[in-house]
Amino acid sequence: MYVAESKRYDSMQYRRSGRSGIQLPAISLGLWHNFGGVDHFENCRAMLRRAFDLGITHFDLANNYGPPYGSAEETFGQIFKKDFLPYRDELIISTKAGYDMWPGPYGDLGSRKYLLASLDQSLKRMGIAYVDIFYHHRPDPDTPMEESLGALDTAVRSGRALYAGISNYDAEQASRATKILRDLGTPCLIHQPKYSMFVREPEKGLLDVLGKEGVGSIVFSPLAQGLLTNRYLQGIPSDSRAARDFFLKKKDVGEDKLTKIRSLNEIAKQRGQTLAEMAVAWVLRDPRVTSALVGTSKVSQVDDNVAALKNLKFSAEELSKIDGLLAGNPSSQNPR
Repeated sequence: MYVAESKRYDSMQYRRSGRSGIQLPAISLGLWHNFGGVDHFENCRAMLRRAFDLGITHFDLANNYGPPYGSAEETFGQIFKKDFLPYRDELIISTKAGYDMWPGPYGDLGSRKYLLASLDQSLKRMGIAYVDIFYHHRPDPDTPMEESLGALDTAVRSGRALYAGISNYDAEQASRATKILRDLGTPCLIHQPKYSMFVREPEKGLLDVLGKEGVGSIVFSPLAQGLLTNRYLQGIPSDSRAARDFFLKKKDVGEDKLTKIRSLNEIAKQRGQTLAEMAVAWVLRDPRVTSALVGTSKVSQVDDNVAALKNLKFSAEELSKIDGLLAGNPSSQNPR
């Protein structure tokens, strides 16, 4: 029987999500990859156990995580029943709906029917009574935002979720969404955008909106699908995501990108960190970022990501050097 580490809260850092009462671990574990029905169950179990033992209290899922669709929630549900049932009140469990899930016009995007039906299915797959956070995974251009967010409000009021969140909304959409949810009486707890040294869009107004509205943020892909690790220092490995040309495309990993990765790695070395540790620390440098959502394929990577917390401070010179490298001008000294 699994017994959690007694000192699991001693070293993890926790950050308040916006102006809410919820604190999230600075590192959260995402089950997007490596927790599906095609993956090794005991490895999934070991990663979740190690994460909780290190103080990671937040596990993030979505309806179609797998493969196949839904299987990450099924895997999590089995592990939850075996290992985490006694610790339910110590966990933040989140799921989402908004991308393709089942055939026909009611299995995608943002209708009230899809979102609430999906949530019911997610709860059944995981074998839990409620999720802590239910997200609309992406805005639907053909459904009024009031309908999609009204479904989140219903989910919370019905007890199927404790908090509402949004993901992949741009700054303008997030501003509208937070007002709609506030008017409904179910404030937006958190936003989940993609953010890394290679993906800077949240800096173009979104983080300002979240800061102003008191909404937290949990950023996904802080390692840019593995680019910001030591995996690509010598080129594209044959067993990497870029080599599979799926979520990460070969065309996006040219010599210019590889040069930047190697230069960033040198800065990380000077900081006494791996490139991955620095990349996680970099997204957490902004106080508006509540948590970095990381994915892992083996237990050691859980420890590697948490190690980033040992050095979260950046000097103005380091930040300027990083920005210069990313802009293709290594000598840039523009202040942040």
